[in-house]
Amino acid sequence: MKDRTVILTTLNEAWATPNSVIDLFLESFRIGDRTSTFLNHLVIIALDQKAFARCQVIHTHCFSLVSEEADFHEEAYFMTPRYLMMMWKRIDFLRTVLEMGYNFVFTDADIMWFRDPFPQFDLHADFQIACDHFTGGFDDVQNRPNGGFNYVKSNNRSIEFYKFWYSSRETYPGYHDQDVLNFIKVHPFITDIGLKMRFLDTTNFGGLCEPSRDLNQVCTMHANCCLGMDSKLHDLRIMLQDWKHYLSLPPSLKRLSVVSWRVPQKCSIESLLHPNSTEKSVEE
Repeated sequence: MKDRTVILTTLNEAWATPNSVIDLFLESFRIGDRTSTFLNHLVIIALDQKAFARCQVIHTHCFSLVSEEADFHEEAYFMTPRYLMMMWKRIDFLRTVLEMGYNFVFTDADIMWFRDPFPQFDLHADFQIACDHFTGGFDDVQNRPNGGFNYVKSNNRSIEFYKFWYSSRETYPGYHDQDVLNFIKVHPFITDIGLKMRFLDTTNFGGLCEPSRDLNQVCTMHANCCLGMDSKLHDLRIMLQDWKHYLSLPPSLKRLSVVSWRVPQKCSIESLLHPNSTEKSVEE
């Protein structure tokens, strides 16, 4: 964009197959409220060769971040060593983007974009992140952040923060980036470098953990709190159907908020409590 902001997502083969997550992700931009132009600023970061090849077929801006030390092409089972390596590789890569002078919105591909999120961002914050649970306070460290969606400005504070976040993986071995963020969000280092951290509310930036109840306000919806590729795809498709139904309503009915999400369905609390061990997702 004019202010050197890019939108970034990562992709591996498991999410790149036809009619899978990446197709739903791109569709959401096309059917969202004034979101289609953001596709001009979206870079898909491919983590394996097949994901890169598929990206080149379906999108304009593709970047290959193929790893020599790990193979990320299959579905990365949650919290396995390969999953952790993939998550931490992402954090390290995002630091380099900041060092190149680019601001970014990082978004997981299982997040549907329905409206322009930029008016909801704080102009003075360095690091803004969505939440699995939002307490009601934008600066409340008791919020439960989700690393799948964040807006970060490129400056010395954010670069130092990403270096600290990445190095903290050694302080907390065996934890993924989101858990480590929860540990370090209250660390004195954050205050020392002057980083302004802000948590995004679930009214505008919802998810299956805590859905945005008002379709008149929702910007993005994340298929978080979901185990299993089949469950995730099922609920994402329902989400897109719900949005299309909302768009078809006359303005008077939209204002009355007569439509709400029909999700979670397969991504329900019950599925988290009793997951099928043969189906685990690349994301939490």
